[in-house]
Amino acid sequence: MESIMDLTRALSKGRVTSEELTEAALSRIAAPDGEGSRAFTKVYRDGALASAKASDLLRASGVQMPPLSGLPISIKDLFDVAGEVTFAGSIVRRNQPPATEDAVVVSRLRQAGAVIVGKTGMSEFAFSGLGLNPHTGTPRSPWDRGTGRIPGGSTSGGAVSVADGMAVATVGTDTGGSLRIPAAFCGLVGFKPTASRIPKTGAFPLSQSLDSVGPMGPTVRCCAILDAVMAGVDIPMLDAFALKGLRVGVVQDYVVDGVDTEVARSIESAVSVLAAAGAHVIEVRMPQLARIPEINRQGGLIAAEAYAIHQHNIDSPERAASYDQRIVARIRRGQDISAAGYIGIMQERAALNRELDGIANDFDVLLMPTVAVVPPALAPLEADDALFLATNGLVLRNTTVINFMDGCALSLPCHAEGDAPVGLMLAATNGNDHKLLRIGMAVETLLNRHRSAS
Repeated sequence: MESIMDLTRALSKGRVTSEELTEAALSRIAAPDGEGSRAFTKVYRDGALASAKASDLLRASGVQMPPLSGLPISIKDLFDVAGEVTFAGSIVRRNQPPATEDAVVVSRLRQAGAVIVGKTGMSEFAFSGLGLNPHTGTPRSPWDRGTGRIPGGSTSGGAVSVADGMAVATVGTDTGGSLRIPAAFCGLVGFKPTASRIPKTGAFPLSQSLDSVGPMGPTVRCCAILDAVMAGVDIPMLDAFALKGLRVGVVQDYVVDGVDTEVARSIESAVSVLAAAGAHVIEVRMPQLARIPEINRQGGLIAAEAYAIHQHNIDSPERAASYDQRIVARIRRGQDISAAGYIGIMQERAALNRELDGIANDFDVLLMPTVAVVPPALAPLEADDALFLATNGLVLRNTTVINFMDGCALSLPCHAEGDAPVGLMLAATNGNDHKLLRIGMAVETLLNRHRSAS
């Protein structure tokens, strides 16, 4: 996979054109033996090619080009595009009126010169970390296609679009891990910014308290560029943070329960490499994390806020029947949360986060596995609802911690070449996005060097 910076240099030097990049991406989407039909719900072939040709003409005429000019980018199927119905991965919305304007992030991507090649598939209404969708199909993780393994969700199609070269990078959302989980399962970098950083206007919501908009791509710098574009700020000249003396807190509670041997081996190797580079690696106890499932025992903020959004549909037996029944069952958990119960959850969250921030602020970054397991096989999850629910809970567990803390987090690939994909999660407290990206760049360089030497 080539990065945004690599391709921008190639375009500026005339080694490739935007039209050629876009044609190649569209060909991969259309390939009958590929994942395109499951990864994408809509392809903008004509519009993408027109945008690419326009970009090439402007570049040839010497116009200074914006940061994403001529690069094929995919967007999750919950962002509004003017004139289209926003399906959010569900047939329930097929009779809704079309959007009257682009989502804010889509508008900013266009202004930055992005060639939007299509909308990507997702877990229905973004309410699963596995990526399964019975309506549009489930794309496979690039690892072990023979078995057929899940891509992670909910930004499932977006991850596969980047992994398979159907887009240079993708834009999605993250309410409990929906960018970081598919990044981990598909060998990519996924960034969940501080939730307030990027506008959510025009993105179909799941949980107003926890939703974040963010990027996924081949590198940390790719994510930093997209993050700045979507936040509406200048792209920062980020330099990698010094690893020597970096205070790294390796979390020992909750997030390491049930971690499989392949994940444990990759994480331990990454920690050793960091320590050898001069980072101060310190095991940190955070027993308070075990209170998160207790606070959310009735379904928590996500179920309560999702039920408020979907009540008018799921109270109708006819409309409820059009949902993925595993998703509607999770939404219904919010039905019995009273106003007092909801306020109580908010208060408990705030109190817990004060404690967690107090621990996290002693470190430059917290470190943990992004997901406790490598990508599970798809077929057993499709066949067994109980297995689906148990696996979904385990897959979401670690990433949800950071959403609940209202922090920011990166998932970086840390597995050895050829092994099952494993994500290393780096996390920081609210508002420390730039520092985290700088640390991520340094850790990424170190891990890549280690992998190439092994």
